[in-house]
Amino acid sequence: MEKRMVIDGMMCPRCVARVEKALNALDGVEAKVDLKGADVKAQDGVAEQALIDAVNNEGYTFVRFE
Repeated sequence: MEKRMVIDGMMCPRCVARVEKALNALDGVEAKVDLKGADVKAQDGVAEQALIDAVNNEGYTFVRFE
């Protein structure tokens, strides 16, 4: 699956790096993050909730998938 995640609360390159690291730490996920969100490529079997949790656990707010 390929999705765009809209993420709220990221304001600097350090924020981007934290979210990108958290998403890429998930097995089967490759993410590129910018200040507005993340382009995510995930293998089948990766739950959307795992992506959401990775973002929220870093202190940012998942808004929606596009």
